[in-house]
Amino acid sequence: MTGATVLVADDDAAIRTVLNQALSRAGYDVRITSNAATLWRWIAAGEGDIVLTDVIMPDENAFDLLPRIKKARPDLPVLVMSAQNTFMTAIKASERGAYDYLPKPFDLTELIAIIGRALAEPKTKPAKTEHDAQDGMPLVGRSAAMQEIYRVLARLMQTDLTLMITGESGTGKELVARALHDYGKRRNGPFVAINMAAIPRDLIESELFGHEKGAFTGAQQRSTGRFEQAEGGTLFLDEIGDMPMDAQTRLLRVLQQGEYTTVGGRTPIRTDVRIVAATNKDLKQSINQGLFREDLYYRLNVVPLRLPPLRERAEDIPDLVRHFVQQAEREGLDAKRFDQDALELMKAYPWPGNVRELENVVRRLTALYPQDVITRDIIEAEVRPEVGGSAVDAAPTRSGPLSISQAVEENMRRYFASFGDGLPPPGLYDRVLAEMEYPLILAALTATRGNQIKAAELLGLNRNTLRKKIRELGVSVYRSARVA
Repeated sequence: MTGATVLVADDDAAIRTVLNQALSRAGYDVRITSNAATLWRWIAAGEGDIVLTDVIMPDENAFDLLPRIKKARPDLPVLVMSAQNTFMTAIKASERGAYDYLPKPFDLTELIAIIGRALAEPKTKPAKTEHDAQDGMPLVGRSAAMQEIYRVLARLMQTDLTLMITGESGTGKELVARALHDYGKRRNGPFVAINMAAIPRDLIESELFGHEKGAFTGAQQRSTGRFEQAEGGTLFLDEIGDMPMDAQTRLLRVLQQGEYTTVGGRTPIRTDVRIVAATNKDLKQSINQGLFREDLYYRLNVVPLRLPPLRERAEDIPDLVRHFVQQAEREGLDAKRFDQDALELMKAYPWPGNVRELENVVRRLTALYPQDVITRDIIEAEVRPEVGGSAVDAAPTRSGPLSISQAVEENMRRYFASFGDGLPPPGLYDRVLAEMEYPLILAALTATRGNQIKAAELLGLNRNTLRKKIRELGVSVYRSARVA
């Protein structure tokens, strides 16, 4: 809808200039202001087809202005920009009626695409229910990967769409599922979690759907299942890849028909439950092996959400450390501070156990060390021995640089060692190939200082292919066309 008028409000003159130039080149009429008062005057007068506003402005917070905008002009799309890139910022933007939330810095091409979508969509949208403000944030991190997760969750809060969360163990899959419940339309209902890997396979159907008295040996009385317990709320099915085939068939019926029967029962029971599933397995490989139903996979995978391992968002580690230290203080442990050298060393460690491992380390250090400041020496002593060699070890002495094959071999040895006497989850070949793309593209862009043409030449890729992969993988790099 070129020719539409975009109302832009931001107190940063440089950002106003960049946005004015980019939107004008895209064919839009642009009106620029540095304050909320002028923006509100334009909106109240019926001007503009879409609004792009920063959250913090000198005279008023955009979150306070948004309810007035939605009341006066409910069909006017509002895009919110913010440098305060937290989960709660995304949630507030969604709850106050914003069409979308853009964490700074953002890509101008993405912004223009979002504006185009907003102007093309039907104007009437369902009203959103605001959640009471809370001081504590259920999710922590400001990396590009976490920003995308916040945006997806904010869009899902007022829906009942089934979500499939994938990610390695310890990445916080249940935490994400609980945040979706606690801040969504079903927050007044129960949140019920069940881990398929922790229940004997012959008892999973009974655990999920309940059983009648006498349904099997030992069934002395009727027992409610997790579906009945979660009625009106959210049911979190963790490690869904470990569900036996018979139970998968029953679950598929629930998703298709909205009803189930108890074990030993005959009367169908209607259910009103939102399903959130999670797995650390490659379910497509499980389908090929005949271990998981393909039709169930597509029923569960309505909205896929991948949680990145901690090594892919190492820039979040300082925020996570402070968060866990504050939790420890609230539980009665002494206040601690991690100095910068310690944090840098923690950012270099690969964290095979992900956020769960980081939390355990922070809690242990907070409890066991009397010092007020946790230093690099303490981190080296506590973390390095755990995996028999890690990224915090000194580099081995060599006559020349590592070949790519040698570097991969060394890191794969460390990865296998992190499981002790066990083995990594199946599907390792495809997972390693997929996860190699992110650091490879990031390294190429870093080496070329964000120049995508040079990076594409370095990688031997077409530039459009590189841009597509940057977008799909969520690679965060500096670009000259970014708004800071």
